[in-house]
Amino acid sequence: MAVCRIVANIDTPDPAGCAAFYQRVFGLAPVMDHGWIVTLQAEQAKAPVQLSLAAEGGSAQPVPALSIEVDDLDEVLTRLTEMGQPPTYGPVKEPWGVRRLFVTDPAGTLINILSHAAPDAADRTGD
Repeated sequence: MAVCRIVANIDTPDPAGCAAFYQRVFGLAPVMDHGWIVTLQAEQAKAPVQLSLAAEGGSAQPVPALSIEVDDLDEVLTRLTEMGQPPTYGPVKEPWGVRRLFVTDPAGTLINILSHAAPDAADRTGD
């Protein structure tokens, strides 16, 4: 048996509205829309299927429901700022080598957005 994919499912009363958030922030494209469920996909995803199990979110933060790695955290931060959606944590360079921030989507889902390419000059704590 081989796992073909793992899909995160977010409980929301407004699938289209929540999908718009992920489309605008991450550039995800819809691949299925039945009204009651919208599935989005990254066109050029390179990562394998992964599942993390955690007792905490690191740095004394709560466990996020999703972790999304991006190649440009500053671009995501700009998009969130333009949307009036401030991070709830970070951006910060963590001791284990990632630069990340947490944000809450319109459904209240806590998201860890991270990048392994972490320029020191851009690191800010408490933004």
